[in-house]
Amino acid sequence: MSATKYTIGLDYGTNSVRALIVNVANGREVASAVWNYTHGTQGVILSRDPNLARQHPADYVTGAETTIKNALAVAKRTVRGFSPDQIIGIGVDTTGSTPLPVDRHGHPLAFDRRLAKHPAAMAWLWKDHTGVTEAGEITELARKIRPQYLAKCGGTYSSEWFFSKILHCLRTSPEVFEAAYLWVECADWVPAMLTGTEEPDQLTVGVCAAGHKGMYNDAWGGYPDAEFLSQLDPKMGELRSRLRPAAHTIDRAVGGLTLEWAVRTGLPEGLPVAVGAMDAHLGGVGSGIAPGTLVKIIGTSACDMMVVPLGDKLADIPGLCGIVPGSILPGYYGLEAGQSAVGDIFNWFVNYIQPLGKKAGSHEALSATAARLAPGESGLLALDWNNGNRTVLVDQRLTGLLLGQTLYTTPAEIYRALIEATAFGALTIINRFEEYGIKVEQIVNCGGIAEKNPLVMQIYADVTGRPIKISRSGQTCALGAAIAGAVVAGGYANYADAQKAMT
Repeated sequence: MSATKYTIGLDYGTNSVRALIVNVANGREVASAVWNYTHGTQGVILSRDPNLARQHPADYVTGAETTIKNALAVAKRTVRGFSPDQIIGIGVDTTGSTPLPVDRHGHPLAFDRRLAKHPAAMAWLWKDHTGVTEAGEITELARKIRPQYLAKCGGTYSSEWFFSKILHCLRTSPEVFEAAYLWVECADWVPAMLTGTEEPDQLTVGVCAAGHKGMYNDAWGGYPDAEFLSQLDPKMGELRSRLRPAAHTIDRAVGGLTLEWAVRTGLPEGLPVAVGAMDAHLGGVGSGIAPGTLVKIIGTSACDMMVVPLGDKLADIPGLCGIVPGSILPGYYGLEAGQSAVGDIFNWFVNYIQPLGKKAGSHEALSATAARLAPGESGLLALDWNNGNRTVLVDQRLTGLLLGQTLYTTPAEIYRALIEATAFGALTIINRFEEYGIKVEQIVNCGGIAEKNPLVMQIYADVTGRPIKISRSGQTCALGAAIAGAVVAGGYANYADAQKAMT
């Protein structure tokens, strides 16, 4: 009898990285390990500018080695007869858009001792909004001369995305821009790191990040053309010639695990590593996404994913974060929407305002009290724009609001109002999909909040008027990455078969 086969999903989040080992035959998760980033505040480099959020790529390297080794150790202890030789493939998901500037050899500028502490030389985390002005310029120029670019990204280019961040670096840290040969999404750099393909002419770019965040589309030859970028700044036009000519779907391997990484982790050399994708998109894969199913990944922010067969007629939908062929599943359009803050709003109230002090269990205590309140009982209304609005307004300058407070307003009432605000934000996204003919037949939620807070899920069900299902896996993004590893390793011929067996 042949040995059981496994794959590894590497999941790079906002504060930590996780390695998940999954049984290819049935999707059973046999071992996992988490490592918290060590740089900055909970892994995020901050400044007095509330819009700045960076990460040090050294955490990406240490995180991969540490979590893979630890996950393998757990599997050896808990799975009888387990051997690393049974691992057949690796998949990777990361936050996005999280681009990092690299040198001529694909090495992050933050690895250069001279730039190691320069925030602009680090990875520009997804929630970095310093490029608001630049995003407005890109949007305005595209409306004038390249409206097709905007049509596929919801009508507005965001400060959370690739070119806004690069242009802002050029304007504010020209020394870093000049030192950078290329800018690479984290979702592309990590697989390249593992396979030794970081050199700019060897780099494999995933269509997920390129399409949703970099205005990439095969219909107009890939990334925005040099003439367009040059009108933003001639140096942006020069950068265009160094960007990769083609982007790829997740059913392809970028290469095999290098000998160095085999030694560092204990995995077999040559393991295929799948094209990288953003966490929410592979979370959709891990939740069994299919036409008619909205997968909502709820964490610090929320991403809403849907797929439509490539053969179907599909309208351009204003306010979305992109309509991209193959970005979630090969053979389907990937549609992305989302909210810029969900868990971050609840954590702001509990950890920053600290209505119950610093004691542990505040979320649970507030939820228990808030659950006893009737809808509308407090008279409070809130807006979930504390970190701007991603969908449908696409304006990161917007701010949150709490209305209707009295001298008798309690922390639990505020907590419930914040939950309700995020629920109505979710409903707004659903309404936008359906307004343009994309029927939301069922909702599958995943992520820590979906698992841990039944009050949030009940309020979401009540507000959206739909049953809420919870994904079986508590690590759907990592599971989706592991599924990608299984497909590129030949464990399954396609994603439909892999999802049927593993989700």
